[in-house]
Amino acid sequence: MKHITVFCGSNMGTQPIYEAEATRLGESLAQQHIQLIYGGTKVGLMGAVANGALQQGGEVIGVLPDFLMKKEIAHEGITKLHIVETMHQRKTMMHDLSDGFIALPGGFGTMEELFEIITWAQLGLHQKPIGVLNTYGFYNNLELLLRHMVFCGFLKEVNFDMLLVDESITGLLDKMRTYQAPSVGKWLAKEEV
Repeated sequence: MKHITVFCGSNMGTQPIYEAEATRLGESLAQQHIQLIYGGTKVGLMGAVANGALQQGGEVIGVLPDFLMKKEIAHEGITKLHIVETMHQRKTMMHDLSDGFIALPGGFGTMEELFEIITWAQLGLHQKPIGVLNTYGFYNNLELLLRHMVFCGFLKEVNFDMLLVDESITGLLDKMRTYQAPSVGKWLAKEEV
């Protein structure tokens, strides 16, 4: 993996560990010569992960919709900033630039990005690893909900297993490096989607 997209909140959250772990993730990616791709802003956990990578000399690529650029929240110190028109174009470009994805704590936007990218994987549109850094147990309840979806017959176990979860950066990156996409599941040929 040479390029990883990080989805995360535009706020810092209520626990200082969220910012600290986002910064550590950025530092870790840079130290391993992995380019960070993210939402392009200087605020919240997005700013923290970008700053962590930059402080270690890493390359940071931002993808920001024009309407957010107009709100003056763009990170001006990153390696490159792509300006797009829509949120969907943002996600598509982040996907195209990446070898894998990591979700940090966040709100609706982070959840929407995470679920869209794992839905694309479930449909066979990509086979890239998708990780969740479960900082301070932030994603414990999401794991329970997904397990409940399996129990109720709305999610196959093989698709549940596509989401890689770990509480440590090292553990998560190790899981992502060894990930093998399932050969069965809810697959559609690209021509059918």
